[in-house]
Amino acid sequence: MKIDKYIGHSGYTSRRKACLLIEEKRVLVNGKVANFSTKIDESDIILIDGIELKKKAFIPYYIAYHKPKGIICTSEKVKDNIIDAINHPETIYPIGRLDKDSEGLILLTNDLPIIDKIGNSKYAHEKEYIVTLNLAVRNTFLTEIRNGIEINGERTKPCIAVKEPNSKRIFRITLTQGLNRQIRRMCNAYNYQVIKLQRVRVMNIHLETLKPGQWRNLTTEELTNLLSNLQS
Repeated sequence: MKIDKYIGHSGYTSRRKACLLIEEKRVLVNGKVANFSTKIDESDIILIDGIELKKKAFIPYYIAYHKPKGIICTSEKVKDNIIDAINHPETIYPIGRLDKDSEGLILLTNDLPIIDKIGNSKYAHEKEYIVTLNLAVRNTFLTEIRNGIEINGERTKPCIAVKEPNSKRIFRITLTQGLNRQIRRMCNAYNYQVIKLQRVRVMNIHLETLKPGQWRNLTTEELTNLLSNLQS
């Protein structure tokens, strides 16, 4: 593990601030000034401003967040980033992305190994969305996107797509793929404009009653089922 990530995980400070400490040559590893390529193992002795760094016991956090429209799913220090919006006491990272114009459920964690296991589309985990269009949903549109269509030279995988009951312009879609702005591009291919795009489920975790901007810890049952699904 690289030194900046190690310091971030230790609880001493955030990874961003760890980078500043390294840049200012305030970090020593086994008596030598650390740089950004320095890698750490558990036997190394790390000093910050002459004081030995003691890594605290790792406590994993798993949270569900209702991302509002306008929030950007990045840990980079930019305006309206998701990390500052949540203001969680621990250093956490988003699992996957929702584009700035979309809203709904996104999971975040400090348990880095599971981020790829959930977010990488090669594992084909389900993500469910409710989509509102500018025009009535046509049956031919739903039939064709269920089977997969070509968008910008890529073919979408088969998916579940159904009309919402008692609504002409709203449908529900479940993907196991994560192409860039996939749903919007699928709709645009049929001359639809997406008025609202909301993710309501990631695997077994549901948005339910979370209001925009709210977050909560996953329940024990949710987490147990989630981790079990990742092993299968």
